[in-house]
Amino acid sequence: MLTSVRTLGASSWVSADGQIILAARAVRTFAYGFQSVLLGVYLSGAGFRPWQIGAILTATLLGSAALTALFTVTADRYGRRLMLKLSALFMAASGAAFAFSTSYPLLILASLTGTVGATSGEVGPFLSLEQVMLPQTTSPDRRTRLFSLYNVVGAVAGSLGALAAGTPALLQRLLGLSATAAFQTMFLAYAGCAGIALALFSRLGDRVEAGPGGQIRGGLYRSRAVVYRLAALFSLDSLAGGFVIQSLIATYFFLRWGTGPELLGPIFLGVGLLQAASFLVAGRIAERIGLINTMVFTHLPSNILLIAIPLAPSLPWAIALLLARFALSQMDVPARQSYVVAVVDPEERIAAAGLTNIVRNVAGAITPLIAGVAMQVVGLGVPFIIGGGMKIVYDVLLFRMFRSIRPPEEAR
Repeated sequence: MLTSVRTLGASSWVSADGQIILAARAVRTFAYGFQSVLLGVYLSGAGFRPWQIGAILTATLLGSAALTALFTVTADRYGRRLMLKLSALFMAASGAAFAFSTSYPLLILASLTGTVGATSGEVGPFLSLEQVMLPQTTSPDRRTRLFSLYNVVGAVAGSLGALAAGTPALLQRLLGLSATAAFQTMFLAYAGCAGIALALFSRLGDRVEAGPGGQIRGGLYRSRAVVYRLAALFSLDSLAGGFVIQSLIATYFFLRWGTGPELLGPIFLGVGLLQAASFLVAGRIAERIGLINTMVFTHLPSNILLIAIPLAPSLPWAIALLLARFALSQMDVPARQSYVVAVVDPEERIAAAGLTNIVRNVAGAITPLIAGVAMQVVGLGVPFIIGGGMKIVYDVLLFRMFRSIRPPEEAR
């Protein structure tokens, strides 16, 4: 895994710790990729209704927010590496729970660990901790490019994981497993990926910690007002995104068009590859037009495409709109991560990253349950329309409020 990271050309400007973080992200997001596609289909097949599926997704996002809050507050006291290891252990436990039980209360409890792969993106406190560590593994002028690479690795691994979502059908044909046993095998593989991530985190060195003895002053000081406003806007974006997380998109295609994992896997493979390409482009664009402009002018058209997906007259059109949407929708991610750590003082970074990611998790946790109810009561495509409309409002507000607040390298 480390070898594959080095082949991306990062070994010359990213430290060994940075390469380990990239490798761990690849392993995790591979697991998220297949679980996010399989989760809704598996739960539907097990007899759970859309609102119950939405409740499980809400529980994992709420758990993610709680765990992120706890671990970011304590990370610089007890060690960032320790918090990453604990997160990996929770991820392994959640995978084991889904592998061995279909008890709804137990699945809700497992989801509250905050590490169930409901979406191909990050879950749990991994992102906040790594977002603070990464700037310490490269030079400031390479920061945004490193965040782009970080997201490229995640997107490629997540897309390969989505492709692996077709494995249950293969296991049924080749080994004669029941559908339930085949799905549960994949949840065991999810737990195994968490174990690999744990082993990688054990190899991180002291340089990713806060400083000598971890004594860097935490909290928000000079940048409090800026971070609070960013957090408010990010919560709006995440609130909207909760309507269309990948598990719900997969559930929509399954219920609307009868699309099974054997087709959903290649679809989300395409999604992931387009995201990976967009991350690479985003870093270059940000260096030319700035981080805020990159966040807004790539995000806005993607939300129009999102609204159009439930209006598609056929499955091929729906797939085409979905792919076009994801070719643009994630370009703001590396720009956003870089912007947050750039406009605050170094000692404020973990608080800023933690707060902005926590509010995103909390806000995103509210809407999957609402989306599940809306799909069942109003119409399957309603979450796409609501989510896209709210995201357009976010884009406009972000541009108006932050276009004049630039990171140091842009100010120069």
